Amino acid sequence: MAGQFVTEVNDANFEKNVLQSEQPVLVDFWAAWCGPCRALAPVVDEVASHYQGKLKVMKMDVDANTATPMRYGIRGIPALLIFKEGKVAEQIVGYVPKDTIDKSVIKVLA
Repeated sequence: MAGQFVTEVNDANFEKNVLQSEQPVLVDFWAAWCGPCRALAPVVDEVASHYQGKLKVMKMDVDANTATPMRYGIRGIPALLIFKEGKVAEQIVGYVPKDTIDKSVIKVLA
């Protein structure tokens, strides 16, 4: 379900791909059965395309990966966490418009 500029991430490679990343990383925690997650997917793809080269965008299926969502207290999906230097810099929960995500991304990239 990942778009052209969106990569799937899992519990096993989360540390390497997200926490050790030189670039900030937006992680979309989602599930196939979640309607708002599916509605948000094209928005996340747009964000990935727009910030390509400045921000990595990844998706994590919470049904297939339970350790990471538990570690970050993900209780509701969709949940977008933006990591910078291995730490959560911004957190967005629920379906939101692209400009809400843009504001968080711009704040992290500043």
